[in-house]
Amino acid sequence: MNPQVLTRIDDAVDQVLARIDGPIVLALPLGIGKPNAFVNRLYERMRADPTRRLTIVTALSLEKPTGASELERAFLDPIVERVFKDYPDLAYVKDARAGRLPAHIEVREFFMKTGDYLHNDAAQQHYICTNYSFAARDMLQQGINVLAQAVAAGDDGALSLSSNPDVTAELAERMAAAGKPLLKIACVNGEMPFMLGDAVVLPSFFDIVVTDPAGTHTLFAPPNAKVSTVDHAIGLHASSLVRDGGTLQIGIGSLGDAVAHALILRDRQPEAHAAMLRCFGPEATGAERGPFKHGLYGCSEMFVNGLLQLIDAGVIKRRVFDDLVTQQAVNDGSLLPDELPGGTLMTGGFFLGPTRFYEQLRRLSPAQRAAIRMDRIDRINQLDSADPHESALRRAQRLKASFINTTMKVTLLGAAASDALESGQVVSGVGGQYNFVAMAHALPDARSILILRACHETAHGPVSNIVWQYGHCTIPRHLRDLVVTEYGVADLRGQCDAEIIKRLLRIADSRFQSELVAAAKAHGKLEADWQLPESWRHNTPEALDAKLHPFTEQGLLPGFPFGTDLTDDEIHIVAALRRLKKSLHHPVELVSTALRSVWEGREAPPEYLARLGLDEAKGFKGLVLKKLFAGNL
Repeated sequence: MNPQVLTRIDDAVDQVLARIDGPIVLALPLGIGKPNAFVNRLYERMRADPTRRLTIVTALSLEKPTGASELERAFLDPIVERVFKDYPDLAYVKDARAGRLPAHIEVREFFMKTGDYLHNDAAQQHYICTNYSFAARDMLQQGINVLAQAVAAGDDGALSLSSNPDVTAELAERMAAAGKPLLKIACVNGEMPFMLGDAVVLPSFFDIVVTDPAGTHTLFAPPNAKVSTVDHAIGLHASSLVRDGGTLQIGIGSLGDAVAHALILRDRQPEAHAAMLRCFGPEATGAERGPFKHGLYGCSEMFVNGLLQLIDAGVIKRRVFDDLVTQQAVNDGSLLPDELPGGTLMTGGFFLGPTRFYEQLRRLSPAQRAAIRMDRIDRINQLDSADPHESALRRAQRLKASFINTTMKVTLLGAAASDALESGQVVSGVGGQYNFVAMAHALPDARSILILRACHETAHGPVSNIVWQYGHCTIPRHLRDLVVTEYGVADLRGQCDAEIIKRLLRIADSRFQSELVAAAKAHGKLEADWQLPESWRHNTPEALDAKLHPFTEQGLLPGFPFGTDLTDDEIHIVAALRRLKKSLHHPVELVSTALRSVWEGREAPPEYLARLGLDEAKGFKGLVLKKLFAGNL
């Protein structure tokens, strides 16, 4: 049956309100797959009508960045205008953040923008904790009756779910199997890349297709985060664990970029890569070295810019095939993949990345596009299927898998907290992390690699991310495997508790090792006479900087290995603002910086001051801010 094609978003909203009798429970895809213009019009109409309830069930509702202070806003506004252009923020996000959601409207998310809703009671109370592979099942439980999604339109009339084939088809199937009606709406966004695989659907998959040009807008594009020395060290260690001819998963952010950059260094500059690993010492890293002769296959719920860069660099080049017999023959060497047509280099469930990432996806050649398969989460995030043939195929494709995920805290007994604080406050969400960790234990030659910074800075000073215990965990300690910090690799699989503790102490920040040792001994988990080896006592930021500084000077460890949307001047300004913000929590440091700036006669470039609105600053506060900013440049 052909869908109803509408040329106006308002007409589609009218259809929803007319066809659905009573409360509307709206399912929206994760991330950039939301049809923002349609959602905003529907929300506006329903906000004005308290007689009808609206429940929005989704994940990762994105919002353009805003500065917390006048100084930050002056810096950010031009960047936001340049990068995000006509991206329309979601009205329900604005209201939810401000605590203005009407009583008859509720938002339930199973993954939140990291750290944004820690102190938002409504968001915390309506969060749905679930594994990504259970998202479609759990959305069904919410009473979904409308699904709306942004799509790309092909020249032949086909539609592509583009970034989000992740749960859409599964949700539709579950609704049909349960005999429950689901009104499915597609809104064409001309900026969405047309992706293949499970993303391609016939127009008849939807009940309504909206072609209003107002539905086309810039995609949400978070700029690449700066990769620090600590991040690069973690990336180097993680790259020494990835096996040639294997399978790779990584995530978004500076740590994901650091891992991708290190893998490219290993392939293209193996001598430099090996030299960097040697500077950490023989017991600090994994054993994998040298170029990728056979290459990797990318299999990640999130298709990120780092993975696309690995494809471009020829590191992700191992192709897998959808036929089990063919895949098994390739695995045992009786068939050479280069002699076979087709094949998949990268499988992803959704994507998110900087502006250039989307541009690259839109410019893919037909052959490049065919090698990237956008797939359903129930296929990517788990091995088992109702079809034994499909289950066997997934296992055959995912050889020597390295599933690399970021975590926040690791306990000395091997548990990891990645989604929430020990208070129960949700930072982000479980997503697919548990799925990939469990998969690493289910596959005979796979490994789970959890990466984290050994400590983080707070207003009260540095705090260890390796702790004795924590009031919440995402990954239970019986699923412990490989853990990586900037100070090395801890292989925890199959080890007894005392050995796990020692291996994690080896990669902990030395400022916290003594208190961790004392806690372990106090609970009888470490021999009373055990002493921290001298060679482990030098895990400090200063020592790490000294080891990697020569390679940084050679340009091997750049701050933005895959480019940035920021100009050079903006990079300098943001670094100074971060140092200034940090010093605000340390009065002695703040006064010292101000006095040094005055004493040395430091002045910021006039164009920097103009950018921040400080060029005409007057009065005591304005003059002090100018000096503090200059002192932090």
